[in-house]
Amino acid sequence: MTTTEPPNGLWCRKAHQSEEVSSHAVSHNVQEENLRQWQKHAQKVKLKALEQVQDQLSDILDKALTDSVQPFTCIHPTVNKKTTMKPSPRSQKLDNGKVFMDRASLLDELFEISHIRTIYHMFIAVLLIFCLSTLAVDFIDQGRLVLEFDLLFFAFGKMGTVTWAWTVMFVYTLLIPYYTLVFWGSLYHSFPSKLVLSLGTGLILSAIQTCVLSLFPIYVVIENQLPPASRFIVILEQIRFLMKSYSFLRETAPAIMKTTPKEGERPRFPTLSSYLYFLFCPTLIYRESYPRNSHIKWNYVAVTLGRIMGCLFYGYFILVRLCVPVFRPENNQLVSKRTMVLAVFNSILPGIMILLLCFFAFLHCWLNLFGELLRFADRMFYKDWWNSTSFANYYRTWNVVVHDWLYYYGYRDFLWLSGGKFRAAAMLSVFIVSAVVHEYALAMGFGFFYPVMFCLFAVFGVVFNFTMNDKRQSPVFNVVMWACLFLGQGVQVCLYCQEWYAQIHCPRTENSFWELVTPRSWSCSYQR
Repeated sequence: MTTTEPPNGLWCRKAHQSEEVSSHAVSHNVQEENLRQWQKHAQKVKLKALEQVQDQLSDILDKALTDSVQPFTCIHPTVNKKTTMKPSPRSQKLDNGKVFMDRASLLDELFEISHIRTIYHMFIAVLLIFCLSTLAVDFIDQGRLVLEFDLLFFAFGKMGTVTWAWTVMFVYTLLIPYYTLVFWGSLYHSFPSKLVLSLGTGLILSAIQTCVLSLFPIYVVIENQLPPASRFIVILEQIRFLMKSYSFLRETAPAIMKTTPKEGERPRFPTLSSYLYFLFCPTLIYRESYPRNSHIKWNYVAVTLGRIMGCLFYGYFILVRLCVPVFRPENNQLVSKRTMVLAVFNSILPGIMILLLCFFAFLHCWLNLFGELLRFADRMFYKDWWNSTSFANYYRTWNVVVHDWLYYYGYRDFLWLSGGKFRAAAMLSVFIVSAVVHEYALAMGFGFFYPVMFCLFAVFGVVFNFTMNDKRQSPVFNVVMWACLFLGQGVQVCLYCQEWYAQIHCPRTENSFWELVTPRSWSCSYQR
């Protein structure tokens, strides 16, 4: 059999066509690669342009805000008949302190988006599941369909004692600091020795503050053996009144010292009504006036009250369904490394849920409730802390109300006293003060000293603040931040629950110092 071979010309044409096809494919691939490279370059240019535009818009808004706040008749000091250089808008903003403006809370704006509102509905569904599971367990174990809230009633017991203790602290905070300021201010400019007057008045007021706002709440909590929630109400209100009164004196005293009244005139003091409003409005920075809304939205008030009650019952079900079954001593399990590790990881879910509930119930609902009732227009009580890629940003955005107080009266005053030096020391001092106050509130609220919060805040928090700083912009660091929050909340819930049961089943035998500060769970040998 013979095979027919194509002519040489045909082979040449086919080879030439294949070369054209291959070269065309290579050219197409090169064009696609160039197009991808160009798209990447265009995306980088776009991001850089957006960053520049954002920075420029921020500068423009800062300048517009400063110009609107500062009066146009402001006279700048002159040197040799020449006006000194006007400071930049950012430095003016720093000198003027916090600026309040009309703005809504971030979650209220996000809840307008249906996708975000669905996440909120998911949490409501989980609450309903908690209720149904509790009903089912009670029906199976005891044959009844009744929801009992005995733990909730126990936690909020002795509310009569809480009410009269709060009344004493409130009346004192309203009258004594205010009239002490009026007394000191009326004599300041005419007194022979301003330093003696200021030191004497400050020492007397500090002694009274120590007795009424420091020792009195502690005495009430310990002497009356208040339950946990009632303890937290008294202690947190004690801290709030101390911070409020300090802000009032810190903001008004320098203004009185700088303003010398004309002959025959009395110094100008803030009105008692403005101070009374400040004691209830949701901010810790005193101003004689704040931006106000035109009316109260009562539907918003009712919904917010319902949310607060829902968060209260949510927290109750988390403790009853996820914490008590794990840590109650009836489990008859000896404490070991294995059970400790399992307990920590079993506490992560209730821990993070309690953290989110505390944020939503207090920083959003409770503060917005008082803001709405008082027509307080500046509702920026928090920022988008959940998007943080650094712990430095998380600490700034989690609780803006407390952060502002720490920044203006702690960090910035420290820098002012040190001449603008030692910024790291100023930041560290603010961390230590915040950690001590947090640990004090937990120790007084639970009735025992177990410095878990202090260690996590003052040790790990400081390390994370300086290592995971604002330079970390990758989404990976947002995952790291959430993982640390999950683990930290699990450790806190686990250790505090263990110590709570250890305090019950292994009470103290003496009241020595080391007996009071040593955790009972370290030496208690009861079976869990």
